[in-house]
Amino acid sequence: MARVARTLSAKAIAGLTKFGHHAVGGVPGLYIQITESTQSQSPPSRSWSLRYSICGKRKNMGLGGCNKVSLSNARKAARDAHELIAKGIDPAAERKAAKAKATTTKASQKTFKECAEAYMLTHLKTHRSTKHQKQWRSTLEQYAYPIIGKTFAADITTREILSILQQKTTKSGQIGVFWDIKTETATRVRERIESVLSYAKVAGYCSGENPARWKNHLATLLPAPSKIQSVKRQPAMPYFKCGVFLEKLRLKEAIGAKALEFLILTGVRSRCVRLAEWEEVDLLKNIWVIPPLHTKAGKEHRVPLVPQTLHLLNSLPRIAGENTIFPSPRGSNISDSTLSKLMREMRNNGEFSSLGVPHGFRSSLRDWAAELTNYPEELRKVATMHTVGDAVQQAYQRTDLLEKRRDLMKDWATYLDNA
Repeated sequence: MARVARTLSAKAIAGLTKFGHHAVGGVPGLYIQITESTQSQSPPSRSWSLRYSICGKRKNMGLGGCNKVSLSNARKAARDAHELIAKGIDPAAERKAAKAKATTTKASQKTFKECAEAYMLTHLKTHRSTKHQKQWRSTLEQYAYPIIGKTFAADITTREILSILQQKTTKSGQIGVFWDIKTETATRVRERIESVLSYAKVAGYCSGENPARWKNHLATLLPAPSKIQSVKRQPAMPYFKCGVFLEKLRLKEAIGAKALEFLILTGVRSRCVRLAEWEEVDLLKNIWVIPPLHTKAGKEHRVPLVPQTLHLLNSLPRIAGENTIFPSPRGSNISDSTLSKLMREMRNNGEFSSLGVPHGFRSSLRDWAAELTNYPEELRKVATMHTVGDAVQQAYQRTDLLEKRRDLMKDWATYLDNA
């Protein structure tokens, strides 16, 4: 063991000016090192060091600069080091290993915001709707980031998730609990947090059960969304009024009117019509093939084209260099609000009086087929882009019943013409 030097006071140590190592006492091997500063006109550099022997080897370990580590803390660090030495542990090697572990731990930790940004960078580009992509980010920024954005994914518990879902918010001037007054948005936020934390678990940033999961977890702590707010369905125009509406719609030359007519005749979603391109249409086989990127289910959907839809397509102008069937005046795709605005204006002008929005015409078609035809439900579902059967049935039924649906769509178009 090193010889214990005379114990110097802080004042005595401050008075040392000679360059080199000076034993300060109090703990064997504790020194203050005074070296000339590398910068001109700067005072000498002063730091603490501990000299010790272990396994027959003499070593020197720095304990920090005097401007950051006090004399009492330097002596404490030296005593802690001697306790390790007494156990046969090299304090310098122990400190190096601890530092490496801390560095590794820090590298393996990510905040929720970092995980969310990484998840969105990978997954949001696969979402078909730009609006949906923006909603993903905006809802996390508004409701999740302020509470758990800076929290490591590994440290997020059920308590933090509940803090998000039960935070105070406002709706139409009303102050209330997020989960209670903005149930649909809160549900989506929970689902998005669950997706991000699932990503974080697989990536190694957290472990254990997902605190944002619903089944057998949050479902026991929060009321089910369906118990709070009833689902509001899109209003659909009664099928027996669609023919008269279509007759008035055909008097309009606007591209939005043509797109809405095409939507009514084909029974598809608004997005499919608005993004439709000429290369998707086969005028020889009378088929419109909607690519997976444009469908809600992410699967290709074939639509039989009947004489009325073919006549509509043939009447549309073909613009050189423009592949979109229903382009906006600005050269991009028409928006969903274009179709809604058109119907709203027609209603305000007294051209029709019933309720209804563009999305509702699929229900109009389904109601007509159920009430006035013998086409089976399976056929009606496929015609309006709904999934039919369970996973097993979908796996074994490879046909999309195209030719049977062609008869259905012919009858629908004929009904509209004669209503």
